[in-house]
Amino acid sequence: MSERIDIEWADTTWNPVRGCTPVGPGCRHCSARTFAERWRGVPGHAYERGFDLRLVPDALDEPLVWRRPRRVAVGSTSDLFHGGVPAAFVEQVFRTMHAAERHTFLVLTRRAERMRDVVGALPIELVALPNVWLGVSVEDRSHGVPRIAVLREVPAARRFVAIEPLLEDVGALDLRGIDWVLAGGETGLHARPVRDEWVVAIRDQCEAAGVPFFFKQWGGARRRARELEGRTHDARPGPG
Repeated sequence: MSERIDIEWADTTWNPVRGCTPVGPGCRHCSARTFAERWRGVPGHAYERGFDLRLVPDALDEPLVWRRPRRVAVGSTSDLFHGGVPAAFVEQVFRTMHAAERHTFLVLTRRAERMRDVVGALPIELVALPNVWLGVSVEDRSHGVPRIAVLREVPAARRFVAIEPLLEDVGALDLRGIDWVLAGGETGLHARPVRDEWVVAIRDQCEAAGVPFFFKQWGGARRRARELEGRTHDARPGPG
């Protein structure tokens, strides 16, 4: 069965790969790592090996048995485009997404260059699948923002950017070719603070570019209402 976690922008998760390694400052307080390491050494648990990277071939067919259409976050506890995941396995994941066309799959990575290279080399029937949205995480200017330009080079039906955890003012964003932007602060006891004006600047740029904007959370150790300047922002791209 799918692993349900607290992701406001998806209905469920699917993890044919589990575990990861850090690739930037956004990974410092990774909630998925914290969760997985709680179960290290527990025999039979899905995360008995903690956050060590591993493939889960038995999970490849899970979406095929889900009858009701779902919005699926792929790799919520991993990164499908981690260098330790063979391109052949990534192709198997895409074949499942192709077969499970009633679902919408959202694949998010911090490894934009490998996503570009691997997706670009997939068989033509798996490229730019209408039900597969590809995205990159952005946490700051130096590590995160450059991933957006690489994302534009990836053949995809829909491209999205998750600016989370937002660690600083990310400045001017080039949103050409981007279909959706999400933003959110870091959560947890050691969360780094997010400033209102950083989020407002992202929202305003999205509105100017005509890109739907979704504000996920303020972050911190305790939950705070998702309102930004008196209202919530839950915009999503339409179908197609």
